[in-house]
Amino acid sequence: MELRAAEVISILQKKISNFEAKADYAEVGHVLEVGDGIARIYGLDRVQAGELLEFPGNVLGMALNLEDDNVGAVLFGEDQLIKEGDSGKRSGRIVDVPVGMELLGRVVDALGRPIDGKGDIKAKTRSNVEVKAPGIIARQSVNEPMHTGIKAIDSLVPIGRGQRELIIGDRQTGKTAIAIDTILNQKKHHEGDDESKKLYCIYVAIGQKRSTVARIVKTLEDAGAMSYTTVVSATASDPAPMQFLAPYAGCAMGEYYRDNGKHALIIYDDLSKQAVAYRQMSLLLRRPPGREAFPGDVFYLHSRLLERAAKMSDEQGGGSLTALPIIETQAGDVSAYIPTNVISITDGQIFLESDLFYKGIRPAINVGLSVSRVGSAAQIKAMKKVAGTLKIDQAQYRELEAFSKFGSSLDVVTAMTIDK
Repeated sequence: MELRAAEVISILQKKISNFEAKADYAEVGHVLEVGDGIARIYGLDRVQAGELLEFPGNVLGMALNLEDDNVGAVLFGEDQLIKEGDSGKRSGRIVDVPVGMELLGRVVDALGRPIDGKGDIKAKTRSNVEVKAPGIIARQSVNEPMHTGIKAIDSLVPIGRGQRELIIGDRQTGKTAIAIDTILNQKKHHEGDDESKKLYCIYVAIGQKRSTVARIVKTLEDAGAMSYTTVVSATASDPAPMQFLAPYAGCAMGEYYRDNGKHALIIYDDLSKQAVAYRQMSLLLRRPPGREAFPGDVFYLHSRLLERAAKMSDEQGGGSLTALPIIETQAGDVSAYIPTNVISITDGQIFLESDLFYKGIRPAINVGLSVSRVGSAAQIKAMKKVAGTLKIDQAQYRELEAFSKFGSSLDVVTAMTIDK
């Protein structure tokens, strides 16, 4: 077979024109020191705050401290797998998680990776964990009720869709029980076809025992509630950075429903442990401590998270994200640093008391101290009519009950009020 020179030249020219020289490069630094879930890296001059970093052994990290000569990063994995001198590579992306309907019925960690043994999550969309909260124009006033199924709350401390209602109390007073009951109460709406009544739920477990999280997941599965729920788990045995990140990851998942005209409920159980994890990280990163050794920006830690719960305007689709943050108090001290911070951020609080719990009053809600600042606008007319005088009647009863302890004989009106 005879080949002409012109043909050979044309073939070579075609091959050359199709050839693309691609240079694959990455910005790599070197680990100066590592320990306690913190790594310091030299050489990452262009790294962004909050950027995801890649280390040997498939360990991921996040750049938090950008200093003159090194970068302080928190590690989302075992720091024992990394040693001094190892490489730390920029990923070029901010920490993100999968979002969407594909996460319903699944248990994931703070990075959105499945931990329930049910295979990979084939989510079509990913979202950054740190997103700016909606502005004033994009919101509207809370005007739809979010029923918990607990009469004491729905009548006296009503919650609306898009509200932030704090659940606060000592340990073992039934805080988680209220949150789980609220999730279970949404089942009847999911059995129907009316999308406007459905409330998709995200339960974020922060710093809890693995057995506790497993029990909650089993409760939800047995009740048929996992079909509309996602559980984000960062247990007590997980590194502090995972406990810090979990609420933001759960919030990003909830925002998917909010921004697509649907309604979602997110429960943070509990934010006290997130604050402790953030304190641990900050002290190890050599950030200056403030009151109770918390860093100066611990208020911003919670405010930027809870401000993302909102009722969107009709122009934005009218979706909502309702938040039920939980805070654990020590011996009923609501004037401590973290409780006062979160009380000032939220739109009201449900205060649970140990004394009421031990008396057998469950849920142990102190109606006098509990308040809902915006929820009453979302109550239906029938509930408003019934619940209108309840709080005053309760206050009168408590006053007369305390008064009755001082004397044995009571006048007829007082006796009738107490008996009622």
